[in-house]
Amino acid sequence: MRDRNLNNFIFSSSCTVYGQADELPITENAPIKPAESPYGNTKQIGEEIIQDSCKANGLNAIALRYFNPIGAHESAKIGELPLGVPQNLIPYVTQTAAGIREQLSIFGDDYDTPDGTAIRDYIHVVDLAKAHIAALNRLLHQKNETAFEVFNVGTGKGSSVLEIVKAFEKATNQNLNYKVVERRAGDITAAYADTNIANEKLNWKTEKSLEEALLSAWKWQNTQS
Repeated sequence: MRDRNLNNFIFSSSCTVYGQADELPITENAPIKPAESPYGNTKQIGEEIIQDSCKANGLNAIALRYFNPIGAHESAKIGELPLGVPQNLIPYVTQTAAGIREQLSIFGDDYDTPDGTAIRDYIHVVDLAKAHIAALNRLLHQKNETAFEVFNVGTGKGSSVLEIVKAFEKATNQNLNYKVVERRAGDITAAYADTNIANEKLNWKTEKSLEEALLSAWKWQNTQS
């Protein structure tokens, strides 16, 4: 980038940089805790490298801390197709509903949440894409207040795994075969975003509902053969 005289950078970061936050919803001022997973660690390290580059090389960067992107483009031409067994919830849900997977595993029902399953903030991928456009416009029009900025990108609402299962079944009229298994290492109890700063400074907010996201994921799944 320096060789090509490019100095605007957008980084796909993650809410995993917060670990298990002390307070919910999670604001951008929440402390960065030791990572709970290798994935979270890569995001923390990535942010650190970019911050150093901003100081050393005059880079302007925005880190978008994704919460849990789900869904597909409404055309069903772009969607999420993991290699092998899905590690994320929604592709596993859709593949189970399609008969590709025999059963959906729910990792733990003994978390300190209303129904015992882990809570996450699920954002439609189209809304996430629009957040990237907003961040790019902020950099191109030099509206950034500091060389390195971070923004939470989520809906501001948490949904449990069981709530996702029930919402998918209701939205698609599909019955899911699922069972509860042991917790998975690296998973935290709950994470959902405070999006006030992104709403105000990026002039961005989510538009798609959870049901729209789940339906788009199911529509995408049905185009795969």
